[in-house]
Amino acid sequence: MSHPGKRGLSPILALLAGCSLQPVYEQPAAPVAPAYPGGPAYKDVSGTGTPAADIGWRDFLKDPRLQELVQIALGNNRDLRIAALDVARFQAQYRIQRANLFPQVQAEAGAVASRGVASAAGRNVTTHLYSADVAASWTLDFFGRLSSLSDEALQQYFATAQAGKATQILLVAQVADQYLAMLAADELLAVTEHTLEAAQSSYDLALVQLQAGTGTELSVAQARSVVEQALANRAAQLRNRAQAENALVLLIGGPLPDDLPRGLAFNSQNMLADIPADLPSDLLARRPDIMEAEASLRASYAAIGAARAAFFPTISLTGAFGRESTQLHELFKPQSKAWSFVPSITVPIFEGGALQASLDVAKIEKDAAVARYEKAIQSAFREVADGLAARGTFDDQIAALERYVAAQQTALELSELRFRTGVDSYLNVLTAQTNLYASEQTLVAARLARLTTLVDLYESLGGGWLERTGDAPRAAEDLSPSARSTIARGGSE
Repeated sequence: MSHPGKRGLSPILALLAGCSLQPVYEQPAAPVAPAYPGGPAYKDVSGTGTPAADIGWRDFLKDPRLQELVQIALGNNRDLRIAALDVARFQAQYRIQRANLFPQVQAEAGAVASRGVASAAGRNVTTHLYSADVAASWTLDFFGRLSSLSDEALQQYFATAQAGKATQILLVAQVADQYLAMLAADELLAVTEHTLEAAQSSYDLALVQLQAGTGTELSVAQARSVVEQALANRAAQLRNRAQAENALVLLIGGPLPDDLPRGLAFNSQNMLADIPADLPSDLLARRPDIMEAEASLRASYAAIGAARAAFFPTISLTGAFGRESTQLHELFKPQSKAWSFVPSITVPIFEGGALQASLDVAKIEKDAAVARYEKAIQSAFREVADGLAARGTFDDQIAALERYVAAQQTALELSELRFRTGVDSYLNVLTAQTNLYASEQTLVAARLARLTTLVDLYESLGGGWLERTGDAPRAAEDLSPSARSTIARGGSE
């Protein structure tokens, strides 16, 4: 049996899908202010440089060792693999749903043998029936139920593709944050080792003075307390360093290679800080989590259309053309032709309120999807605003902390000099050592917070999807060649 190809079916499908009950999509207004907050906490760099979403992560992350770790993570990370597999799964589900719009054609061949009593002869006989035919069935989509289900599957696929994009962006930021945390742990260990060395020297001096009769047991105990505190801190920092490395290993999906390039020192790390924040409205086109929420919202509109169409009749056409014969050698003779045509219509009359309940569920899901979409925008706005406030204040904070550390270092040197000459007790040295140690740790923490804030701001603005600045942006649906071919075969919004 011949049948029209997809090109010939397109006008028919368009005609049959003309009576769609799917509501027209309306994009909700962004529930945020038209501009980011301003004030003394914010550094205005808008209008300069390249938007974050167009900056490649290799250009943002300057450390060659970190760049290599990100590259490894993009190839090995299991979360990213799961996200890619989810995209592929929703591609297949969309193709399955879209296939229901077209006629289903099957070729069948069979042979039936039966034995029974012949009415005329009164004896048992064996009869054979041979058949070969082509059968086709088609559910006419007069009210757009199948089209709405196909649209819902397509939007779910788009949402999953955007979720995969968000997973990659998050992974780049997580690897950078964890790498910086590991460097900060090394820096804290160096500070602790230096403090421990100085505290041990002070303890040894206090012990010598006690033995010589010029010192006191109180000075020895105070010096010993600094040593023990530094030892305790070193043990905790060694643990934190090991755990930070373990977390990084998990992110990159394997052990740290031995041939990694030499990295930059912690105090030499310098992220690209002059990223313009653009406008809040730009987040709608830059943040994959917002685009994911919008695709899910569009899917809920399509689900309403399918639920509405379920109230109307379903019309199906089933037909077969082939041959039947009791003799196999006569199966393909002209007199063996056989055909059947069975149109059917199913009209819902009473279903106990199930159809209305399904429509109510679809409408509630749409309202919930609107709320999730608005919440995604609000969360993105808050993340960017927080990042801008941090970027505008960390430089001043770190500059003040550096001056504070220098002042504490001078205070310690003077206190040690006065202690060695017998002018002051060891209490002043103890206080100066404690203050210097605490200020150095605070400075390391502030430097780490500044760097991770820049990384997180880059992520919040949609950066991390491109490898190099100037690369052509990839649409979320272009994650694989199979996805592109799926859309080319007829998938569209």
